[in-house]
Amino acid sequence: MWQSSPLLKAVHGFSNRLGGNSVAVYQGLNLSTRVGDLESTVLENRRIALAALNLQPEQVVLLRQIHSSTVFVAGAVPAEPPIADAVVTAQKGIALVIETADCYPVLLEDKTAGVIAAAHCGWRGTAGRILEQTVQNMVTLGASTTRIQAAIGPGICAAQYEVRMDVLERFLEMGFPETSFMQSEDMSESGSRLFHLDLAAANRWLLEKIGVPKKQIWVSGQCSTETPFFSYRRDHGQTGRMWSLISQ
Repeated sequence: MWQSSPLLKAVHGFSNRLGGNSVAVYQGLNLSTRVGDLESTVLENRRIALAALNLQPEQVVLLRQIHSSTVFVAGAVPAEPPIADAVVTAQKGIALVIETADCYPVLLEDKTAGVIAAAHCGWRGTAGRILEQTVQNMVTLGASTTRIQAAIGPGICAAQYEVRMDVLERFLEMGFPETSFMQSEDMSESGSRLFHLDLAAANRWLLEKIGVPKKQIWVSGQCSTETPFFSYRRDHGQTGRMWSLISQ
């Protein structure tokens, strides 16, 4: 149900689809109420998943994710999900959550400062350097880049992720290295070249670039198109969502 990173000391986990009560295309532990699954089933799935981490639903900070580079600083659990794709807090007792089904979830912690964060890193957020914005907000709350521990959870691997030339150009404009891409043998329907994007490598590179030590970055290495996970691309948009969560 939950996978954890050996680096993080805070309560945390990256969920998969195993367990839960959802059926059909959402079969298993779907944790999103925004994809067409029965709300009552999703709420029970959430209760089961949170109980495994000794957490309660009322502790959860959810976001309305829009593939932006916006970071929300949580002083408490908001009444409504804020529009953002990363969340940072120095508060105890609340749980920061990111929903994914191919995009990369990244959890961060400075245990000394008592600051944690969770970020949703699809290609748009990654190209927009959302992790840089997230770390800057952590530093504002007292964190240090040299103390931050980062965990990059399961997401779509480069071999399964073809993108167009305009995506490559966007990353290069934002300073990412060409090593984040590999040219594909395939062509788009319009006849343009396609590339394989390594989002995990791009986010790891960015974390190192902004000062997080390499030894303090853990990468799951699991591809979300594998059987235990929900995958938007593999399932042609009809699928559930996983949670990545961190709390202190």
